[in-house]
Amino acid sequence: MQNSTNPLASHFRQPAIYLKLPSGGKFWAPGSLNLPANGEIGIMPMTTKDEILLRTPDALMNGDGVVKVIQSCCPNITNAWSIPTIDIDSILIAIRIATYGDGMDVDSKCPHCENDNRHQIPLGDILMRVRSPDYNQVCIVDGLTIRFKSINYLQSTKNNIMDFENQKIAEIVLNEELDEETKKAQFDLHVQRIVDASINVLASSTASITTENGEIVSDQNFIREFYTNTTNKTIKAVQDKLKDINSVANLPPAKVQCESCEKQYTLGVDFDYANFFGPLS
Repeated sequence: MQNSTNPLASHFRQPAIYLKLPSGGKFWAPGSLNLPANGEIGIMPMTTKDEILLRTPDALMNGDGVVKVIQSCCPNITNAWSIPTIDIDSILIAIRIATYGDGMDVDSKCPHCENDNRHQIPLGDILMRVRSPDYNQVCIVDGLTIRFKSINYLQSTKNNIMDFENQKIAEIVLNEELDEETKKAQFDLHVQRIVDASINVLASSTASITTENGEIVSDQNFIREFYTNTTNKTIKAVQDKLKDINSVANLPPAKVQCESCEKQYTLGVDFDYANFFGPLS
């Protein structure tokens, strides 16, 4: 009888590193994460299929490629669309480390002498310094107490429409072939889409709003309706507070030294997925 167990099974990929999520498992949808008692999830190296997915423009644009790669490399994650955005960068960095090792080559120009340099950034060090936003902070405006949460990867992908719409507006303004009436109609359409996307970002990032009377509103439809009809002053206050809260979640820069003048400067990590997951040269 044929052996049903593959003799090569012991050579299948195994977790190469273990990651403690910045969120600590908070903000995940029920059933989307199997978090071990120690709070660390195993990260396996990418397969050839995974690498191909991350080089497919359409799959990257709609987020499907990133989701499939994460679920392939992180067995504890059963629904990557539900990943809080504060965990996304750390998970992807961990996958790259598991696949290619800790170092990543990055080119830069020295701000002091303008020499072209190539540095190898230790991603493990960056991963250790990633911080999670403090969503216990609140925004108090016009008698309302607004509490926040992390949006998930699905919401983040949908919200990227703002970048696309901004690009379309620039193309409309520069298009000399369009008459003024057509140009205005298309311009207004894309502006409205940007406004709608902005409202969705705020609503998706709001956990609850407490009124002066102590009533807690958490229904997303009510919250979205509020942001659609409130004053610009309130919107600006909420946006500023949310920006301040999320600012700590930015990937920490690496400190590098110029090969020519030997002066140090900071260098941010380029997180373009197609380049970020390319093998070291």
